[in-house]
Amino acid sequence: MIPNYRSIHNRFKINNFHFDKEALYQLAYTLIKEGKDYENDLGVFLLDWLDDKETIQLTTSGTTGAPKVITIKKQSMVHSAIATGNFFNLHPQDKALLCLPARYIAGKMMIVRAMMLGLELDIMAPSSHLDDLLPHKNYDFVAIVPLQAENSLDKLHQFKKIIIGGAKVSDDLATKLKEIKSAIYETYGMTETITHIAAKKIGEAYFNVLEHVSISIDERNCLVIDAPSISEEKVITNDIVEILNERQFKWLGRYDNVINSGGIKLFPEQIETKLASKIQNRFFITSQPDAVLGSKVVLVLEGEKRDIDSSIFNSLEKFERPREILFVTQFVETETKKVNRNQTLKNKGCIN
Repeated sequence: MIPNYRSIHNRFKINNFHFDKEALYQLAYTLIKEGKDYENDLGVFLLDWLDDKETIQLTTSGTTGAPKVITIKKQSMVHSAIATGNFFNLHPQDKALLCLPARYIAGKMMIVRAMMLGLELDIMAPSSHLDDLLPHKNYDFVAIVPLQAENSLDKLHQFKKIIIGGAKVSDDLATKLKEIKSAIYETYGMTETITHIAAKKIGEAYFNVLEHVSISIDERNCLVIDAPSISEEKVITNDIVEILNERQFKWLGRYDNVINSGGIKLFPEQIETKLASKIQNRFFITSQPDAVLGSKVVLVLEGEKRDIDSSIFNSLEKFERPREILFVTQFVETETKKVNRNQTLKNKGCIN
């Protein structure tokens, strides 16, 4: 039976203390009045969750366009939380860690999962690493981003199950994660789908969709998500995928990033994956107009202009090799610390 968003599981804890609805109100006010910035965000979300409205407003990340405010039903967030609990076999009194900002959907959903599933949730200040993790403390479940995983490889053994989202896991990071005994998953999702709707174990090619989701593709070969319990309308994405069956798909790249160079379609994300272990600075692949090819592959590197050893491109096919390298002193980021490619190029004067 799916719980109502107004209910709170009697096993739910925050930082080792039980909280019913009235106690959560008091906690929220205290966090807003006396807490640090990340605690303020938690307090604001709790008050929003506990008010009389059936909906809550969320802001999209702005990775592929301008951030926008969308309205989501609280009960839809509950359905998402239950689906996650079932997929990852989470149980009341399992110990979970919140180390993501409560301002954004990934952090909000960790709180909702704890309230609905009866998890014992610890709160940690969001950071690019998990250095504040107590060495003797072990957890059943955590959600992190790739940067946190990369910077905390020596601490990930303290978690039984780890989900990594917010950005693609590079091949280089995946290789390192395979050496860790924890069950580690890469997730696929977005704010509009109330975080992830699919997950795959690190190293696997195909995502497995959660129980509340059906998938198909449109005429562009982009993923279409049908999840009535979380969205009344189908979510049409710009993610080009290969569907293996009704429950599995492989992510290939973004439709709006595809480069047609000399009649060959290239996915920047796949080129980036091949280069990830060879380039230390942040970078991304884009394209520029070319009189012969139509579009040429361009590598955009963060940092001052310098010489680049061409051998780093040896793993690339002929048409994948960058025809030009651009240097940008500092990339533009979204509020969630993802690289804003379009704004970075606009500041560089590459696009209008």
